[in-house]
Amino acid sequence: MTLSPELVLQYVFSIPFAKGAGVTLLLTVASLICGLVIGMMLALAQDSRLRLFRGSTIVYLWLFRGTPVLFQIIFIFNVLPTLGVTLTGFASAVLALSLNEGAYMAEVVRSGLLAVKSGQRTAGLSLGMRDWEVMRHVVIPQALKVILPPLGNQMIGMLKLSALVSVIAVEELLLIANQTASANFKYFEALTAAGIYYLAMTTVFMGIQALTERAVNPRARRTAASSSLTQRLLGITATRTPIR
Repeated sequence: MTLSPELVLQYVFSIPFAKGAGVTLLLTVASLICGLVIGMMLALAQDSRLRLFRGSTIVYLWLFRGTPVLFQIIFIFNVLPTLGVTLTGFASAVLALSLNEGAYMAEVVRSGLLAVKSGQRTAGLSLGMRDWEVMRHVVIPQALKVILPPLGNQMIGMLKLSALVSVIAVEELLLIANQTASANFKYFEALTAAGIYYLAMTTVFMGIQALTERAVNPRARRTAASSSLTQRLLGITATRTPIR
């Protein structure tokens, strides 16, 4: 078997691969944003005084954390049309990934909210702030310091999970690579080109994560400096001092 580095470069700079990478990036960002919104609502519902909200949240977390992502993608794509809801492959993929991501983001957001001591909320209320003002000006700014590191890891994980939507014919990067390779059986070159795109996007996401952490928490500079590249690639973050 003859390997062709020139063909790898040709694929990397080709329009189909660039479009596939664009679809992958759009799918990742859209699913992450929607999942974050769902996660925030679930995190707040878990602390609700209404049993209905708390019970519904438990069922949601049990359902979407207890079944494989691939099962959820195929289920939504194939079952919703039988119920009269017709979605495109891309919309089905975003919906499935968002619902799954929301189940995990709920715990991330909740851990950030719980990291802010109750005394800080009490102090805000004693100053005459309303509940939503305390949440906006006191709780959320401090919770972000705890939420951002796992949020960055979730972003990288979502990028890799997006490859699963190729099973419902969404023309993302992996599907483009497989289709290209099936035409000439040059799987090494096609998959290598796709891998270059994945690594490039992952590197950009890690850079965005580091810059955001430093902007929100200046202490993150020392943490980032003590964390190796291997730790960031594996999603391992240094232990952080809890907010008092």
